[in-house]
Amino acid sequence: MKIPNPPRVRVRRLVKLLAGLYPDAHCALNHENPLQLLIATILSAQCTDVRVNLVTPALFARYPDVNAFAAVEQEELEKAIQSTGFFRNKARNIIACCKQIIAEHGGQVPNTMEQLVPLAGVGRKTANVILGNAFEVPGITVDTHVGRLSRRMSLTVETDPEKVERDLMSLIPQKEWTLFSHRMIFHGRQVCHSRKPNCAGCTLAKVCPQIGVEN
Repeated sequence: MKIPNPPRVRVRRLVKLLAGLYPDAHCALNHENPLQLLIATILSAQCTDVRVNLVTPALFARYPDVNAFAAVEQEELEKAIQSTGFFRNKARNIIACCKQIIAEHGGQVPNTMEQLVPLAGVGRKTANVILGNAFEVPGITVDTHVGRLSRRMSLTVETDPEKVERDLMSLIPQKEWTLFSHRMIFHGRQVCHSRKPNCAGCTLAKVCPQIGVEN
């Protein structure tokens, strides 16, 4: 069942409160260019950002550009990223993705959703991370935190990430999309946990209906 859009005034207050709570919110994956962010985001699937950031310095030093990643043997790359989990699939996707970037985009990571999504290992979530943080193109990244908090805050009833993204895009001002995602992720990690959200100590409690939270 589809719920009505929440009042715009509540959404504006929510965006403002999140901005006050997390003024320095940012992408937690360390990177120096779009390719590094792309690789790091692929590695972050089912893995913590902290773990990815431990792996990527040596990885990027060893494979400094798209040609190096495209040419590496899969078994060699698997060993380098093994601690991030699901390393066989990730290694296969990274190599295939970099080969596509060379063949189809002149060796440069593309900067549109339409060009990013067809790349191996890249979905809308990864594409929005790259667009928002490497190219300053606003995008809403729906990870587990953003999806969970959006439902608790009655911003959506959807569970499919693309549908959640669509609902949030209709509610949140476009210029806020990227930072809103970061701030929701920060809040999900620090306060609004999956099993035991700290509603009593949450600054957003006044604008959050706490859908699905047991009192």
